[in-house]
Amino acid sequence: MSELNKLRWRCRRGTLELDLLLLRYLEHAYLSATSDQQQAFLRILDLEDIELMPYLMADRLPADVDLAQLVIAIRTLPAALEMVEQAVTVNGASN
Repeated sequence: MSELNKLRWRCRRGTLELDLLLLRYLEHAYLSATSDQQQAFLRILDLEDIELMPYLMADRLPADVDLAQLVIAIRTLPAALEMVEQAVTVNGASN
């Protein structure tokens, strides 16, 4: 099993919301992240869902600066991707 597939498996959580947020980061940002950011993502995956949910679904941030930056990146990534996908759809439909 490849390393990326192992990470995909680790992104599977107890809630669909966490699954989607973690998988979206893995698919769209993890490979281009710095090694420090990748290590922070691995640390995020080590958290229990009960710890992770308030970070990703609410306004709480971890005390650790690296984890806090990653949480912000994960939270904002879906919105950024959605805007890009909408722009592509609109531009594709108008051509």
